[in-house]
Amino acid sequence: MVDRIPSGTRDVLPDEMAELRAMTDRIRAVFERAGYGEVYTPALEYEGTFTRGGGAATRPAYRVFDEQGNVLVLRSDMTIPIARLVATRYAHAEPPLRFSYFAHAYRGVRPQRGQSREFLQAGVELIGAPAPAGTAEALTVLCAALDAAGLQTYRVGLGDASLYPALLDAVGVDAELHERILTELVRGNFVALEREIDELELPAAHAELLLEVPTKRGGPEVLEHLSGALGEAVVGMRDVHALLGEEVAGRIIFDLGLVRSLGYYTGAVFQVYDPAHGVPIGSGGRYDELLAGFGRPLPAVGFALNVERLHIALTGEERGRPEGGRSSEAVSRAGQSERGPGAPAEELR
Repeated sequence: MVDRIPSGTRDVLPDEMAELRAMTDRIRAVFERAGYGEVYTPALEYEGTFTRGGGAATRPAYRVFDEQGNVLVLRSDMTIPIARLVATRYAHAEPPLRFSYFAHAYRGVRPQRGQSREFLQAGVELIGAPAPAGTAEALTVLCAALDAAGLQTYRVGLGDASLYPALLDAVGVDAELHERILTELVRGNFVALEREIDELELPAAHAELLLEVPTKRGGPEVLEHLSGALGEAVVGMRDVHALLGEEVAGRIIFDLGLVRSLGYYTGAVFQVYDPAHGVPIGSGGRYDELLAGFGRPLPAVGFALNVERLHIALTGEERGRPEGGRSSEAVSRAGQSERGPGAPAEELR
């Protein structure tokens, strides 16, 4: 009988490993040129580190006990461990601090969903750089890394985690009802979102606004001609866009309905899409309040790429690319990429 491996894990054989190594080496070179020093943190952390850092949304799925009875967990992302590292090892260092990493993260899986229990992430964390300049830098490094990996038809969806909660407040929705509504928005379940909003019995104009905003996505024109609470909410996105170079700005899709389930995001959030792969291959955003939980309040922003998904997308692009150039059909599809019911429930970071 051949021994099995746990669902959500896999063996990587030499040919693929060589391709992954070459791709991550190119990404690592981008991080180094941008001034991001590579760090590695333990795969095992104390459970209290993640409880302090992000609440239930980031609570790891795998727990063990050490010899003294302390609860240890396998890290579910690298953002919280790096926040801990900054507070303990860089307590007096002058910001901004720039860190990169290539490390495995571990998440719980749903049976039959094809989700990964263990996956390699490549990412950066920029600590102590406020918006909009810090966000623009993170997006610039993100696009440079994807370019170096060889991806050509990707786009980056840019939203703001504070936008929809601000709209809910503006139209008078009680704070205790926010979570149910935001959960459906994260899932991309617009039928359930409409049902939740209908149950609020809001004035028709307010209900229409809450249903219309998540459908707004596209180029810079999406941010034009907005007024009131919505106009105020997109100021941050306008400011970030103004700081981006032409090449990076051309990759951005503004997505007013993009929200994340991880509880520590406070401002700009983003996801990487490519028509060669049907699910997001990277994500990130601002977490300006997370470091305060570790005793060193600093603004911060970062992103993580799922290396396996990136490799799949790159392979798919290469198979579908006409000799000598990019597929115009693929580029068109990338421009229309959107989160929705087909997106996986698991977070990349």
